[in-house]
Amino acid sequence: MKILPDFSPFLSSWNGTGPRVGVVMSHGFTGSPHSVRSWAEHLAAAGYAVRVPLLPGHGTTWQDMSKRSWREWHQAVDDAYRELASECDFVFATGLSMGGTLALRIAATRPVAGTVVVNPGLVLDDPRAVMVAALKYVLKSTPAIANDILKPDQDEGAYSRTPVAAAHELKKMYRNTAGLLPRISTPVRVYRSTVDNVISNASLDFLRAKVQAPVDVRYLRNSYHVATMDNDAPEIFAGTVDFIQSTLAAMAGDGLSSEDGRSSEKDAADEQA
Repeated sequence: MKILPDFSPFLSSWNGTGPRVGVVMSHGFTGSPHSVRSWAEHLAAAGYAVRVPLLPGHGTTWQDMSKRSWREWHQAVDDAYRELASECDFVFATGLSMGGTLALRIAATRPVAGTVVVNPGLVLDDPRAVMVAALKYVLKSTPAIANDILKPDQDEGAYSRTPVAAAHELKKMYRNTAGLLPRISTPVRVYRSTVDNVISNASLDFLRAKVQAPVDVRYLRNSYHVATMDNDAPEIFAGTVDFIQSTLAAMAGDGLSSEDGRSSEKDAADEQA
């Protein structure tokens, strides 16, 4: 039975023991918090403070999204990060697909303790991408890229059309983020579906080549692109908690505090695409 998509943002307060841990999470391109809500709920149940904003232009209409800038998407996640940072000792960045790109941007520009991404995008290798800047003036939208999910009866609630202008913004964000990846200095875990009909392996290869911090890749053999709603979702959820706990334990073992255990803040919000 399909569950009607819930586009609303998600938030929870910290209610665990030990250091106060926050998790900022982002959904993907043309989607909404619905695609990562179960992930967020699992982390909230573990006691973490969680924020999943609804990115501007999402959860409304594809025509609305076509008028938005990628910098608005980044700003929404950055605002959520700063809210968590004001009340937590450590903040982790997480995200699905384009949300993974945004999580990596946060890891490169803010002092996060670690990052968990699911099928993140960094390379737009659709042949149409080379002319998307001009194409957006003659073609307003293309068929949806939504619901690449192996598990039956799942609906991520993404748009039925993909706005070409937004695809151009995505391309610009990928290009801008590529230059930031070497700044990431804390551990990254990547969950990668072995079958993904949306994002190719080129993005993972690029991430591995550019990120100098430890990158731990876990392959998902029973899920497609939207793996947070697919058969391997429980592995992602439990694995994220394990990653957070092991990362904090390693930092404590090294005698690092919430201040010197994280990278210095590097605000790249004003860098141009």
